[in-house]
Amino acid sequence: MPPVKWLMHWHPNPGATLNSQILLEACACAETLGGVKDGRWKTSIIFYRPTTRDGASAGGAGQQQQQQHPDVPRELLGVALHERPGLYFSIVRAQRLVLQADAAFPQVMEKLQSYKARVALNFEGFQYQLGDFCLRIGKCVPNNSEALRGIMMEVEYYPLSSIEKSRAIMEDFFDIWQETVAKKSLPGHFIHVESNFSDYGLSDQYSFQHTAVQYAICLQQLMAAVRG
Repeated sequence: MPPVKWLMHWHPNPGATLNSQILLEACACAETLGGVKDGRWKTSIIFYRPTTRDGASAGGAGQQQQQQHPDVPRELLGVALHERPGLYFSIVRAQRLVLQADAAFPQVMEKLQSYKARVALNFEGFQYQLGDFCLRIGKCVPNNSEALRGIMMEVEYYPLSSIEKSRAIMEDFFDIWQETVAKKSLPGHFIHVESNFSDYGLSDQYSFQHTAVQYAICLQQLMAAVRG
C-alpha cells in the first residue's frame, strides 16, 4: 500500500507571470529544509475526446455533436504515474470514475478509435528526500514542448497510508513549506486543494487511484490559475 500523498500547485498573484525561476526557487526551498536531491521523476496525462462517426473529435460542429452518443463521456483522462510504470489510470470526471489498466491502455484506445488523444502533458522535475517525507517538485509542459503550463509538487509521507491519520502531519508540513516559500518573496504561493475521494468510491487507505484523482483535480486547478 503506497504512502499518503498531497499534490499542490503554484497559484500566481494577479497579474504575475509564470516562469522557470519560480521552479528553481521552489527547489531551493526543498534544499533549505534539508532535502537531498534524489533523481528525477515524470508523470504524464493525456486528454481524450470521443470521435464521431466521420472520425473527427467531438467538440466541433453542431452536426458532429449530434452524432455522438449521449452516454459517451465527453472527456477522459489517462494518467501514467511515475511510481507505477506498469499501470495506467483512466478518469471520467463527469461520472466520478477512476479505473486501473495496464500500460498498454493508450495503444488499445488508439486501435479502438472511439477516443482521440487531444492534448498530452508531462509533469516532471526533481525528487528530494527529507526525513520521512519525499518531495517532488516539477513543471507542467506539453509533450514535445518546453512551454511552461504550470508548477506543482508532490509531498509524500512514508510512515502512513491513512489519509485521516496523516492529515495533521501533512498540514504541519504544508505550513512549514509555506513559511519557507514566503521568505523568497515570490509572486504567488502553493495551494493544496482537498480531494473528495469518496465521490470516486475510494477509501481512507491511500492508493495509486487516489494519486490519479489528485492529478486530475490539480491539473484543473492549475489551468484555471494560469488562465486567471
